[in-house]
Amino acid sequence: MTRTPFVAGNWKMHKTIAEAEAFVSGALPLVGAIDDVQIGVCVPFPSIQAVVDSTRGSSLQVYAQNVHWAEQGAYTGEVSVAMLDELEVAGVVVGHSERRQFFGETDADLRKKLPVILAAGLEPIFCVGETEEQREAGETERVLRHQVQEGLHDVADGDLAKVTIAYEPIWAIGTGKVATPEQAQEACAFVRALVAARDAEQGEQVRIQYGGSVKPENAAELLALPDVDGALVGGAALDPASFAAIVEAARA
Repeated sequence: MTRTPFVAGNWKMHKTIAEAEAFVSGALPLVGAIDDVQIGVCVPFPSIQAVVDSTRGSSLQVYAQNVHWAEQGAYTGEVSVAMLDELEVAGVVVGHSERRQFFGETDADLRKKLPVILAAGLEPIFCVGETEEQREAGETERVLRHQVQEGLHDVADGDLAKVTIAYEPIWAIGTGKVATPEQAQEACAFVRALVAARDAEQGEQVRIQYGGSVKPENAAELLALPDVDGALVGGAALDPASFAAIVEAARA
């Protein structure tokens, strides 16, 4: 079957509101009318409303970078799905390795988050990936199996393909290192097989992004892989022209 490619830029802790609006002004003439690739930017909380307003009527969707699983409560510094839904975002990226490494996010946390995001009608981008030490120890599949199975545990079988899974080898994030096409394909195919073990049709439909030092120079080779359905882009997504070039690579 044909899966619509999905390219999302993760801005992380970059861009003031003014800088975010400048990005949109530069990006919309390049990608704003594209309809054969799903395109999103994962925006820091303070800039979300401005970016949502400035992208209305275009193909560029807005995603948040985190959410809490509780409906509301005494969780200082957190936001709920209702808060995000009110801002009219398309979805939210969760489980990024930086959230896991620096802020203690666990597989158990993600197990609670994913059903809540889906119940709100938002689209989750669910990040998984191994460290360099884990890969060198031959533990890549063990790590991915635990992350995928635990994170998706409470997602209904029929909803599995509503979750976009981003495979990001942690050793390739922001390092300039990139998984070889063989490494990326092998890992993404393994992730797909884990979903297919729950439901074969959902395994065929689920979209799996590759993330980790994706740039215009290597995007075409990575995006041509049979089990890679898009990219979660970091640094290269901060510039409209380089982001647009990766989107164009996904159209090929």
